[in-house]
Amino acid sequence: QVQLVESGGGLVQAGGSLRLSCAASERTFSCYPMGWFRQAPGKEREFVSAISWSGASTYYTDSVKGRFTISRDNAKNTVYLLMNTLKPEDTAVYYCAAARPPLSARDMARLNAVTYWGQGTQVTVSS
Repeated sequence: QVQLVESGGGLVQAGGSLRLSCAASERTFSCYPMGWFRQAPGKEREFVSAISWSGASTYYTDSVKGRFTISRDNAKNTVYLLMNTLKPEDTAVYYCAAARPPLSARDMARLNAVTYWGQGTQVTVSS
């Protein structure tokens, strides 16, 4: 069974940093666009960032541009989200996601197109 396992969440003060990791259970994910979504209490799940299978293309929601960086290591079947200058409004459960081709990272960003979800990791930013 395909699995995406997130790690790296936690409690951090405003202005701090965290790095989330998402490990995929199968090597085929090295060919999949992958991304991150988040869901804050009382709100719908929203797109955060996506990256193409090669890493050549990346997408971010406007609120995190310049602060978050998505990357991937296909040799390790792992995608990362480096979050800098965190704000209280970044508090949410962060979900790793993968899209089966021919879906693209652009589809994840524009259409919230996702095939697989991780279980989520909590990020809490205190003011």
